[in-house]
Amino acid sequence: MKPAVLAIDGGNSKTDVLLVADDGSVLASVRGPGASPQHVGVQRCMEALAELAAKAAAQAGLPAGPPFARHTAACLAGADLPREEEDLRRAMAELGWSDTLSVDNDTFALLRAGTDDGVGVAVVCGAGINSVGVAADGRVSRFPAIGRISGDWGGGAFLGQEALWWAVRAEDGRGAPTELLPAVVAHFGTRSAAEVVEALHFGELDHDVLHQLCPLLFDVAEAGDAIATELVDRQAEEIGLLASVSLRRLGLLDAPTVVLGGGVLAGAGRRLLPDIHRRCAKVAPEVEVRLVESPPVIGAGLLGLDRIGAGRAALDNLRRSAG
Repeated sequence: MKPAVLAIDGGNSKTDVLLVADDGSVLASVRGPGASPQHVGVQRCMEALAELAAKAAAQAGLPAGPPFARHTAACLAGADLPREEEDLRRAMAELGWSDTLSVDNDTFALLRAGTDDGVGVAVVCGAGINSVGVAADGRVSRFPAIGRISGDWGGGAFLGQEALWWAVRAEDGRGAPTELLPAVVAHFGTRSAAEVVEALHFGELDHDVLHQLCPLLFDVAEAGDAIATELVDRQAEEIGLLASVSLRRLGLLDAPTVVLGGGVLAGAGRRLLPDIHRRCAKVAPEVEVRLVESPPVIGAGLLGLDRIGAGRAALDNLRRSAG
C-alpha cells in the first residue's frame, strides 16, 4: 500500500518532507536545505524535492522511486503567483510522485497547522514576509509577496539589511547615533561597519548572513535604542496590517484566528505578539492570535489528508506526531 500523503514544506532556508499513512501516522520525516524555485529555478527545485522524497521512501522501507504516495501536498515558498503555482504543478505532475497533487504557497501550510479547519489568517515572517486568509466558504485573500515591488516591508533578511544600513550611517555621520553600530561590529568581529560592507561587496561574506542581524536588532530594541525600536514597531505594524486587511476582505470579524509563524516570530519576535494582537483587535475585537510551534510540514500533511477525505482520527493522529 502506498502512503496516503507525501507532504512537502519548502521554505527559503529549509525543506521538510513527510510520508503520512492513511491513519495519520508519520512513516518518514526528512529535512534538506531550502530549494525555492525563485532562487534555484524550477528544475533544480524538483531535483531537490525528488531527492528528499526518495530519502523519505527509503526511511519508510519503501521503494526509492515514484510513485511515493496517493496524494502530494506541496506547500512552497516561491509559489506566490498563479503562473508560478501552475509551472510547479506541471513540473511535479510530470514526475509521477502520486496519483493526485496540490501545490500551494507555504503560508497555507502554516494556516492549516495552526487551525482546526484551515479557516483564518496566517502571517509568516521568516526570511521574507507573506500572508494568506481563507474563509469558511473557500474564499481566499492573498498578496503577491515578491518584495518591495509588490508593497512588502519586513522579514528577517530585510530587517538585517536595515540594521546594517543604520549602523553604517551612524558610523559615517549620515544618520543618527544608534547602538546598532557597536552591536553589528561586535557581531562580525570587525573594526567598523565599513569593513562589513567591504566584505559583502567583495563576496567575502554572503549576503545571507545579514539575516543573522535580526535577533540582534530585537535585543538592541529591547535595551531602549530609538532606531531599533522604531524598526521593530514597524514590523509589528506590518504584520498586523497584513492580517487586518485579510480579516476585512473575507469578513472574518467574529472571533477569527490569526496564525503567526516563521523564524523571526519564533525567536525574538515573540515580543511582538501583544502589539500584533492589539492591532488585529481593532478590526476583530475577539480575535485569537496564535504562534504556531509545530512544523509547517504538519500543515501540509493535514492539507493532504483533507484532500483525500481522511477522517478526524487521522488528522488528530498527525497533529499528535508534532509533539
